[in-house]
Amino acid sequence: MTNGVSEKSDFDVIVLGAGVVGINTAYWNLRNGKSVCVVDRQPEAGLETSFANGGQVSVSHAEPWANPSAPFKVMKWLFDSDAPLLFRPKADIHQWLWIAQFLVDCMPHRADRNTTQIVNMALESRKLIQQIRKDEGFHYDERSKGILHFYRSKAEFEAAIPVAELMRKYKCDRQVIDVDKMVEIEPAFADRRSDIAGATFTADDESGDALKYTQALAKVCEKMGATFLYGTQVTALDADRGAGKVNAVEVCGPQGYRKLHARDIVMSLGCWSAPLLRPYGVRLNIYPAKGYSVTIPIEQSNAAPVTSLTDDEHKLVYSNFGDRLRVAGTAELSGYTRNLDEGRCRAILHNVQNLFPRAGDFSRATFWSGLRPATPSNIPYVGRTRYRNLWLNTGHGTLGWTLGAGTGHSVASMIAAGDGPVVA
Repeated sequence: MTNGVSEKSDFDVIVLGAGVVGINTAYWNLRNGKSVCVVDRQPEAGLETSFANGGQVSVSHAEPWANPSAPFKVMKWLFDSDAPLLFRPKADIHQWLWIAQFLVDCMPHRADRNTTQIVNMALESRKLIQQIRKDEGFHYDERSKGILHFYRSKAEFEAAIPVAELMRKYKCDRQVIDVDKMVEIEPAFADRRSDIAGATFTADDESGDALKYTQALAKVCEKMGATFLYGTQVTALDADRGAGKVNAVEVCGPQGYRKLHARDIVMSLGCWSAPLLRPYGVRLNIYPAKGYSVTIPIEQSNAAPVTSLTDDEHKLVYSNFGDRLRVAGTAELSGYTRNLDEGRCRAILHNVQNLFPRAGDFSRATFWSGLRPATPSNIPYVGRTRYRNLWLNTGHGTLGWTLGAGTGHSVASMIAAGDGPVVA
């Protein structure tokens, strides 16, 4: 049942959030034979951060933002309104605590450890996405043509070589290639080859429309018996600190106020996970990193890149969905507002036009912004809280599409086993 019409209030598992992470979590719990309820404030699945993201399933993008080169870059970008990472200071202690931990995570040994952990999580998740696609038989404009990371400066290219080496060590086959090989893989670079210093290529990475995937998998979940309460806001938890248990989830939707009960509850509300849980003593270092995307129609174009791309200098990713080119990226630490900054949107579009001037109909480009639930380390919260039946699958930052199938499977396995690590 959907849209709040179900009278049922008792479930094995309640999943809070119907984005790509929440829907994967619901799916794997259903596969484990659980009765599942999914709650989301939007009228359909995938309408927030999953709606118009960059489209990459990218193990090769596992290097966290927090790395040894980041502090220098952040200082350089601090007063540049078009910078890939833009920090807008606010009187918000949570923003400053996030920044402080981010700087700690820039230390080389921490960055290497975090990269290794993300690679391992992403490899498993990519395999599970492929399994779901095969088992359930749906499509989402997926392409299995790999991902090219390209670098405009020699220094950036040379800095990428040890990162690629580290990833290969942990079975992410990210190969360092020269410009000739890059153009062979993606001919759209032919006119701009002199602007590129080098590239890396991960042939096993993929791309696809995360919204289409999320909504298709939600339909699969519904057929498997899941209850979906759309247009329904989570207002509170009935939490008993002494007993270490959440007794119910209080929600308000089309049927008004009600309480939902479940043996286990999974928090997958992205950026809103942190403020919702603070009153109950669960502290998550998650802060919204606003990202932008541009979608460009390419019906009559044969000059758009067909391989998914990552421009590391400008922190942009490109994914070809057949009839449209999605370009997404940048990060703005400016609070919970989703207001579109026209200048930043136009900067992305200008960058695409300079690199691929015949990629599509730029006059009909559409713009979007979304709030990524970022942790300083880029590692999500996956596991149990101090409440034994309250689980976390949140804080995936830019990698929700890449990691969601894997972390959903992990949490479902922990719930089935009745045990898992306490992560907050």
